[in-house]
Amino acid sequence: MPQYIVTLSDEEIQELSGLIRKGGKGYRIKHAQILLKLDRKPENKDWTYDRIKDAFGVSNGTIAGVAKRFVMEGMESALGRRQQQNRHHKVTGDIEAQICAIACSDAPEGCSSWTMQAIADELIRLEVVDYITDTTVCEVMKKTNLSRGL
Repeated sequence: MPQYIVTLSDEEIQELSGLIRKGGKGYRIKHAQILLKLDRKPENKDWTYDRIKDAFGVSNGTIAGVAKRFVMEGMESALGRRQQQNRHHKVTGDIEAQICAIACSDAPEGCSSWTMQAIADELIRLEVVDYITDTTVCEVMKKTNLSRGL
């Protein structure tokens, strides 16, 4: 894991110290503390990744991520959380509507009501989705307060 060299200006040190004193979101304070200890000053020479990890209860990855974001993107990026990519929901409103329609329709032959797995299988059979679990169907049903047609 490459180590990024953090060099803070006096203004940045004052800003970070002020943030720690003022308070706010916990992760921002912790990231500010990490940056202050990573600063290349003679009084910080004893602050290794392991010592920072033990002092603030974070992982080496967190320390490296804060340092990298500071060096590459600046102070505000380092104080914030990493941007999460590819966060999308598989179940859209159209799929929810299909689940509701199936759940409210007549049960399959030989069954008294729809099961979550039967609804998931029906969605796949109708090619609404390529794959869905019964747990996902259950979450949608819970959210929509459906009684499965009872």
